[in-house]
Amino acid sequence: MLKIVVVLLLLAIVASLFSGLVFLYRDRGTGERTVRALTLRIGLSIGLFLLLLAAFRFGLIPGYTQ
Repeated sequence: MLKIVVVLLLLAIVASLFSGLVFLYRDRGTGERTVRALTLRIGLSIGLFLLLLAAFRFGLIPGYTQ
């Protein structure tokens, strides 16, 4: 279940990055859509990072042992 959520978040991050590129090209850097798309990407990236930290903390992701 966690793997599916992580993959979906990664796909959403890539899609947001690509949409930011498209908006940058179409608006020639004058619109707000590029900023919104890249802000969404940052929010998704932070959310994914926090999800992975919480999953590790609660034992859903095993730690590395030698």
